[in-house]
Amino acid sequence: MKKGDKSKKLLYLAYDQGLEHGPIEFNDKNVDPAFILKIAKRGKYNGVIFQKGIAEKYKKEIKRSKVPLIIKLNGKTNLYMGEPIARQLCTVKEALHLGAIAVGYTIYLGSAYESEMMQEFEKIEREAHENRINVIAWIYPRGKSIKGRKEGELMAYAARTALELGADIVKLKYNGNPKDLRWTVKTAGKTKVVVAGGIKMREKEFLKEVKDIMGSGAAGIAVGRNVWQNPNPFEVTKKIRNIVFG
Repeated sequence: MKKGDKSKKLLYLAYDQGLEHGPIEFNDKNVDPAFILKIAKRGKYNGVIFQKGIAEKYKKEIKRSKVPLIIKLNGKTNLYMGEPIARQLCTVKEALHLGAIAVGYTIYLGSAYESEMMQEFEKIEREAHENRINVIAWIYPRGKSIKGRKEGELMAYAARTALELGADIVKLKYNGNPKDLRWTVKTAGKTKVVVAGGIKMREKEFLKEVKDIMGSGAAGIAVGRNVWQNPNPFEVTKKIRNIVFG
C-alpha cells in the first residue's frame, strides 16, 4: 500500500484479543490461531493482526498461508484498572524478521501516560519507515481526562492525532454516527482510517454498520469477533467483502 493512497480499501482480520481481553473470547475452534489463518486465507484478507508470540509460534503456518502479517508491537491485559498504558513488547526488527508487512501500536489518548506512548510510537514509526513498512496507530481515547467529552469529538481527535504523528493508517472505534465519521475521515487527511469491528453484534446489525462505515469514506475495517465468533465465518466474510470492495 502506497503511503497517502486513500483509494485502496482494506479488510483486516484482528486476533490480538487474547492478550487484551483474555481467552474468554474464544471457543474450541477459534482458540486455535491456525483456524484464524484459514479464515484469513479463504477470505482474502489484506492482513491478519497478531501479537508477537503467535507470529513466532505459527511462523510456518503464516508463511504457508501467504496472508500478509501485521504485528501489534504493544499491548496490555484488562486486569489493571488504573490509567491505561500499553508498553512496547516487540521491536520493528523482530517484526520484520517474522515477515510483517506492517506494524501497529496503541496510544490511549487522554491517558496520564499519553506522552510516553507517543514518544515510544515516534521511535517505532521512524524505524518502520526507514525499513519501508507501514505503521498503524490504534488510537483510543481513554482515561479520567476524557470524561464529559463528546464521542464524535474524540473520534475525530484520534484521527487527527494519527495524522499529526505521521501514521500511515489509524485504527479507531466508531461512535455509530456516519456524519461524525465523515468528518473524522476528513480530519485524518492522507492517513487512512480503518474502523475497529468492535464487540460481537447480531450479523444483520453488524453488516449495516459496515455499510455506514464504508459509506462515510473510511478505507476499511479491522474485524475480529464479528467474524471468528460467527458460526459461519467464511460466509460472513463474503458479505463483508461485498460491502468493503463491492
